[in-house]
Parts: sequence; structure tokens; C-alpha cells
Amino acid sequence: MNRQKSPPAAVTDRGVRVALIFALAAERLAAYYEHGQWLTEGQGASLAADWLSRSKLNLPLAERRHLSDRSDQLARQVAATLSREAGLYTAHEMMESLDPNYHSEIAQSLLDECDRLLGDAAPL
Repeated sequence: MNRQKSPPAAVTDRGVRVALIFALAAERLAAYYEHGQWLTEGQGASLAADWLSRSKLNLPLAERRHLSDRSDQLARQVAATLSREAGLYTAHEMMESLDPNYHSEIAQSLLDECDRLLGDAAPL
């Protein structure tokens, strides 16, 4: 099946938040599988602030901590439900998918899960 890429969606506040949850979860899984340690909520919030600043975006600390917490939930869920090998592969796919030119069905399904985790809550 030949799938065409859809045009990039406009960057939305929700899209930024979903992307942050996904990227933080990928970082958490990579750190967990590489070093056997989980990033703290504060480390995740700081990492999010660094990423946002590169794009000249900003979110309040409380919102970054909330997104960090959501990413932690996802990363731990992935680690708890997959074998080590499958978890390593998933973390790799997520990290590769941070490049917009890379497509992964696994990463897309996890991105959808990030959207679900964000829920319908309004931005803080």
C-alpha cells in the first residue's frame, strides 16, 4: 500500500503538548534502558523547557511538570508491558520518530496515546 504523507498540521498548543509528552517518554525510555534509571518529574520539566526555548516557546513550570508526569506514565506503562528487547526497539522507534521525516506505525500509535493521556484538559 502506498501511503502519501499528509501535509504538516499547523502547530497548535495541544500539538506542542502532545509532542512534548511523546518526546519526554522517548527520553525516559532511552534513559531507563541505557542506564536503568527513570528521569524525575523535575528533570523532565527542565528538559521540556530546554526544547521549548529552542523553538522560542514557553510553558509555565506547572504545565511542564504535568506533561512530564504524563510522559512518565506512558514510559512506565511501555516498560511494564513489553519485554526488554521489545522495549528497546520501541524506545529506538520513538527516538527515530522525533525526526519528522521518519515514519513508524509504533510511534504513531504511541503519539495517539499521548494525545489520549493529555485528555481534554484546557492548557494551564
